[in-house]
Amino acid sequence: MTYKETLDWMFAQLPMYQQKGASAFKGKLDNIKLLASHLKNPENKFRSVHVAGTNGKGSSSHMLASVLQEAGYKVGLYTSPHLKDYRERIKIDGKPISKKYVMGFVEQNMAFLKEYKLSFFEMSVGMAFDYFAKKKVDIAIVEVGLGGRLDSTNILFPEVSLITNIGYDHMDMLGDTIEKITFEKAGVIKDNVPVVVSEYQEETAEIFKNIAKERNSTIVFASKESKTQYKTSLLGNYQTKNVKGVVATLKELREFKVTDHHIKNGLKNVVSNTGLMGRWQILNKNPFVVCDTAHNKEGLSIVLEQISKQEYNSLHIVLGFVKDKKLESVLPLFPKEAIYYFCTPNIPRGLDVDELLHKANEHNLKGKKYSSVQEAFKEALQCAAAADFVYIGGSTFVVAEVV
Repeated sequence: MTYKETLDWMFAQLPMYQQKGASAFKGKLDNIKLLASHLKNPENKFRSVHVAGTNGKGSSSHMLASVLQEAGYKVGLYTSPHLKDYRERIKIDGKPISKKYVMGFVEQNMAFLKEYKLSFFEMSVGMAFDYFAKKKVDIAIVEVGLGGRLDSTNILFPEVSLITNIGYDHMDMLGDTIEKITFEKAGVIKDNVPVVVSEYQEETAEIFKNIAKERNSTIVFASKESKTQYKTSLLGNYQTKNVKGVVATLKELREFKVTDHHIKNGLKNVVSNTGLMGRWQILNKNPFVVCDTAHNKEGLSIVLEQISKQEYNSLHIVLGFVKDKKLESVLPLFPKEAIYYFCTPNIPRGLDVDELLHKANEHNLKGKKYSSVQEAFKEALQCAAAADFVYIGGSTFVVAEVV
């Protein structure tokens, strides 16, 4: 199979959250353990940091990788979802896995993948761990796909676990209360492995403390501990909380030599070291155009607060969502004075633009619907004056079509 045919098979044949939503979520680790065993347990052949949380885990993972690269280590990085190409998910020192490796992995393991009906997640995690082991990385930064406790990545036994924060997202799979969601995310805490929590939240702190105590894990709440003010090249005020978690995590990596100089340079060079996209990414200056992958209540409220602090004449918002997004919790966050360009991301799970327009009108958000993200974006750029602000967001998959 060609690279495209390989990806088409992976995407089409297998349940995948990105395309199908909740039906792709498997509530057990049996399959990934079978695959790991079939691959001779690559997860035991490299050191790792395991990163979970509702928001900020992607940015935090890239920051950690960047700093460790600056310190001279060979660093694997596994994140999801991708924006443009599947290979963004699996990198070493900022370079994506080769097309040849992706094709070879699927081809060599095709019989096993078919026999056990492995999900897209399980296959991707198996491929990443196999790649990191064979390429002999010094350490891998591994981002949880969904939740923690039953996520395919949770067969790792890391040097340290990082949990960024807890918010209401994916409640159809993780639970409908903050306590249930916290329990799922805290599932990455392993016996005798230190855990860092980036953001101290009153309603979750005790749950984390209790689980850490049960597992004999030291726990650090970075927002309470970290006094040093490091700066990152990643734009967005919300990155300050992520930086504190990253710095605290690096301190727990006792066997890795990371200096203050490495931290400063790593945080400064995140994009060039790792290729991160879509986090308060500036696409144009006149008009000022920003896209951001924030897609839940907590993430969007922070991004919209930052937009409110910008100087502009008019605000134009290109907006699209996925079907399982609880619109009643996010639409009230959006400013009523903005001009809206409603659209549907080009995936089966994209929310129909007519439904979005109807719901938006109920919240007094005024605008027109467009047949595609590109058409909406093009119209926003044509309508915006030089002193205006254009924001593209609502879903990772909307951003993927403009970066």
